[in-house]
Amino acid sequence: MTTEAPDSPPTVRQVPTERTFHGDTVTDEYSWLADKENPETIAYLEAENAWTAKATAHLEDLRTTLFDEIKRRTLETDLSVPSRRGGYWYYTRTEEGKQYGIQCRTAVRPGETDPPAIDAPDAGVPGEEVLLDGNVLAEGKEFLALGTFDVTPDGTRLAYSTDFAGDERFTLRVKDLTTGEALADEVPSTFYGSAWSADGSTLFYLTVDDAWRPYRVWRHTLGTPASEDVVVYEESDERFWVGVELSRSEKFILIDVHSKVTSEVRVIPSDVPTAEPVVIAPRRQGVEYTVEHHGHRFLILHNDNAEDFALSYTSADAPGDWVELIPHQPGTRLESVDAFHRHVVLSVRTDGLTGLRVLGDGSTDTYDMAFPEPLYSVGLAGNPEYDTTSVRIAYTSMVTPDSVYDVDLVTRQMTLRKQRPVLGGYRPEDYQQFREWAVADDGTKVPISIVARTGVPRDGTAPLVLYGYGSYETSIDPYFSIPRLSLLDRGVVFAIAHVRGGGEMGRRWYEQGKMLAKKNTFTDFVACAQALVKASWTTGDRLVARGGSAGGLLMGAVANLAPEDFAGIVAEVPFVDPLTSILDPSLPLTVIEWEEWGNPLESPEVYAYMKSYSPYENVGKLRYPRILAVTSLNDTRVLYHEPAKWIARLRAVAPDGRYLLKTEMGAGHSGPSGRYDSWKEEAFVNAWVLEVLGRAGA
Repeated sequence: MTTEAPDSPPTVRQVPTERTFHGDTVTDEYSWLADKENPETIAYLEAENAWTAKATAHLEDLRTTLFDEIKRRTLETDLSVPSRRGGYWYYTRTEEGKQYGIQCRTAVRPGETDPPAIDAPDAGVPGEEVLLDGNVLAEGKEFLALGTFDVTPDGTRLAYSTDFAGDERFTLRVKDLTTGEALADEVPSTFYGSAWSADGSTLFYLTVDDAWRPYRVWRHTLGTPASEDVVVYEESDERFWVGVELSRSEKFILIDVHSKVTSEVRVIPSDVPTAEPVVIAPRRQGVEYTVEHHGHRFLILHNDNAEDFALSYTSADAPGDWVELIPHQPGTRLESVDAFHRHVVLSVRTDGLTGLRVLGDGSTDTYDMAFPEPLYSVGLAGNPEYDTTSVRIAYTSMVTPDSVYDVDLVTRQMTLRKQRPVLGGYRPEDYQQFREWAVADDGTKVPISIVARTGVPRDGTAPLVLYGYGSYETSIDPYFSIPRLSLLDRGVVFAIAHVRGGGEMGRRWYEQGKMLAKKNTFTDFVACAQALVKASWTTGDRLVARGGSAGGLLMGAVANLAPEDFAGIVAEVPFVDPLTSILDPSLPLTVIEWEEWGNPLESPEVYAYMKSYSPYENVGKLRYPRILAVTSLNDTRVLYHEPAKWIARLRAVAPDGRYLLKTEMGAGHSGPSGRYDSWKEEAFVNAWVLEVLGRAGA
């Protein structure tokens, strides 16, 4: 590679390498960029960063303005609504000028049933005990992420784990909350998740294999060296991930083993942590189920002959046959089940909207919670307490800031505990949300959620940002965003394309956007863009597409599929070289991903299909829109070299385009970890978007 002064984009050395699969030979000129230890690779990424800084230097004032707008609208010293567990109220607070949250608790006072009301967040909560201060942990570090934060049932100890690189390899530690001292117990290279035994003497945790797959559950006895820890469960099938948690009832340790399409759950009594795990139901290919303990039974949410899932139960004493509670209802996706002493709450999805259904204990009727807006998102929020007759829910919409309610499950009364403050005089009535429908190539109707400043013209003159994801049955539901207000107030419309591959319209919606139907995700997005133009929301030269991770694959695919429909594309940590990655089982996550994308190593059909849509493989001599790719050097989910190679090939094959690559050199998949750094990153992206849309001076 040779690096020119940042008066022009850097050039990158081409080293053609060939690979042959199923009789097909392809050449990759930039595969050497995958060598993270090569100084030339780092030099190239830094040269790209220098060029991006040079090419966007004129936006510095706008970036500062956007950052200041986010900051001015955010209550920087704030705290979450305290949540009760046992004898304490737990909450997180932030302080002005500090990057990270502070985890705290205060004791429940005699007779206290409601969370303590906090009228002045900067004054704190009476009797506050700081459990973990992220700002202290991050001193001298560029990055901080917590992998687990887990207090013993009796509230005397805290297990927590930290990652200071962004590679999601965590060091597990234990703190004595009665003395404030760190215990000698320490385990490196752990994964997310943990579970305590009933008496707090034993801690279960996870480790990963060389492919970054959590596959072992370990049992650690406090006060003993990590070298004496015992493997409780090891999963040998490389398609499966393992998770571990304590049930809400605190009666069982749950070991969840799951692939993309199959699952199996084992349980250990939390008061007998050395017991052998008991299988609830042996795995059967294609059958997924989750388990929730509820008194004498285990509730089982499953898809056995139930595409959108059904609810059954089995004995907690001797798990065996399943007895049906809620039958399968096509079109109503049962997404999760949460059990409380006298109630069960189902999270459901119907017609593209989330909902909550309450099942009583016989003294109350089954009912669905009602919400006033036509577009919204709702779900349970935490709820660690089992013996309760109220639950906490989180509610938001495109115009309603994040809101926390407590709901009495018997009287059905909803009490607003907090709505996220938006400073500067925000008024929901100044904005409107809409639902449009696009018609895909095969006649499928695809929903689009839209928010705009009230009075934005519907004559095609408004600029628009269209966001999409469309993989893993992940739904991008309507949500509120403070940074988005800076776009809306400049006349930009924001829309979410709920394309197939996500879960917005049920399990079939997901099935129709994966494997050998993956192209539906891309054509749906293009159909949404064209529908917005047809409905006079915008025009193609005023439309920017945005997506990240698997949504970044979507961005790369539509860039090749319909470049003329977009003025710009933002691809964040984009999965733009999927064929190369999925062909390499030594890479993190690859084997697990075969049930999402197919196995191109074994199937010529899958190989040909993936090659036909892979953004990197299909870069052509096209007139591409402007492209901004953002990635992170330490990302273990989508490796940095995918967007690096993509931008290099775009420059070589279609040199008339304007392409930028920005690499965070000390972060992971989610980008910068501190909130101010995240705001700066969002301001950078939105400044670029506004320039592309012709609103940089607005």
